Amino acid sequence: MVKTVIGEEIRLTSVEDRLSKSPLSCQVGLVIGKISTSLDRGFVFDLVPTPVNDAGEPASWIVEGKEDGNKKKGGSKSKSQSQSNSLSSLLVDKDWVAEHARQVSRMLVGGMKVVGIYISVNESLFKNSTLVLCQTVKGVADAAPIRDSNWDERLLIHISYSPRRWTCKNCSLSSNITSSSLRPCDFKMGRVLSTLQTFKCIYNFDTRFPIFRKNALSSGSFAGIVRDIISGHAEELKGAKALIDGNLVDVDEQCASDGVHEVEFLIPFTQHASFRAYSKEDVVGMLVFTGSICSFAYSNSKEPISQALADIKGDIISSLHSRLDVICDETDGQMDSVADGSGESVNGVLNEIPIPQLQLQLSRNRCSLSFPRRVFVPWLGDTYICDYIQPSETLEVLKDHCVELMSMEAPTDTSTILEPEGESVTLSTSSFWESVIPQSPELKLSSLNNSSDDKSSVSRRHLDKSSNVSILGALLVLVLSILVGVIFFVFRT
Repeated sequence: MVKTVIGEEIRLTSVEDRLSKSPLSCQVGLVIGKISTSLDRGFVFDLVPTPVNDAGEPASWIVEGKEDGNKKKGGSKSKSQSQSNSLSSLLVDKDWVAEHARQVSRMLVGGMKVVGIYISVNESLFKNSTLVLCQTVKGVADAAPIRDSNWDERLLIHISYSPRRWTCKNCSLSSNITSSSLRPCDFKMGRVLSTLQTFKCIYNFDTRFPIFRKNALSSGSFAGIVRDIISGHAEELKGAKALIDGNLVDVDEQCASDGVHEVEFLIPFTQHASFRAYSKEDVVGMLVFTGSICSFAYSNSKEPISQALADIKGDIISSLHSRLDVICDETDGQMDSVADGSGESVNGVLNEIPIPQLQLQLSRNRCSLSFPRRVFVPWLGDTYICDYIQPSETLEVLKDHCVELMSMEAPTDTSTILEPEGESVTLSTSSFWESVIPQSPELKLSSLNNSSDDKSSVSRRHLDKSSNVSILGALLVLVLSILVGVIFFVFRT
């Protein structure tokens, strides 16, 4: 349980001014920050309001009890008796808030997480709506999980305008959500962003993973197998040692210097899961996973270096998962359009099954998949957030996401956008023979099967000839050796 939460004073004061000028009587959104288990503190960077849904409706509204379900969607801030009536309650579109959290979490780098939600509503409505708020917090936690963390709580920040005050509570993520799941914690404002230190890593990898024959009848899709590979890679990355600015450091100490710290990971060769011996009876192909990932992480100056390294490692793995999510979301959208009859077809035939939905064990065709590249855009202070751009997309997509998801102004100067990933992350498959005999990639498994009998007979003839030549050569060498020995003996005596 986090005992103290500190919010960035400049940002939260701006949020307070924005809410005071808003005509809405309630507003829900996400809390962006980080939880430091080593310091037993939470830090809040910003509050991001959840946008209206596709139908143009806000994510929260007030139901007047006297009017039997009459909704005041984002109603005005009139201090009528009906609003303060004990029968009035707050309703939240929990699924929409969770979807907002899922998409925002992709845009955050290491050391930044969706750590909870905030709600701006009067005191009486907040007390009457604790259950729905706890359920919303649980949905956000499920949609934007904090991987490799034992923190089983999220924050719920309440901003009351009558009277004006801020309160923060810990919300337990237990299976049974009740009003008692909320526990108070100290909340105060101060300097947060100025105390952050920046760590950057360019992580290059080139790994190969087998596609096992024994799973040929399983239902594992391309996307499912890749997620397993990413999870396995995460386990390897956990044990990696790190160089910071080219030096080995004591990870239990704090980083004293300022500026951007360059991180380089050293993964032990023997711990690599793909370095194992397999035969053609075990596997039907190989999955080649290569690329270069740029990662940023932000750590409080009082946190040990080990925390910054953990944030960098977590960001690398989260980035791979996020790229795969972007591809799968796009694929789902294409499949939905096909199901609705609006999908494209070629010569009256629908397009082939998208790669993320292929059954790799059953596929004998080579396939290649390019992941979206990661770009970084300035956010608060000296920090950056990120987005993922498909090969067919432009930076205009990034601008739209910044406005819609992060409630920030679109970047006008494209020179401030960082594009450090020179080599895109790619996934490709190859057959077993292309993997073990790379010098002859044109060799096809089908041709081997079609001419197996002929090649077997030819190989047996070659084997017999080579065996005969070897025996004759050995006999000849033996005879010559005996003759030389006899001649040498005769001349010596």
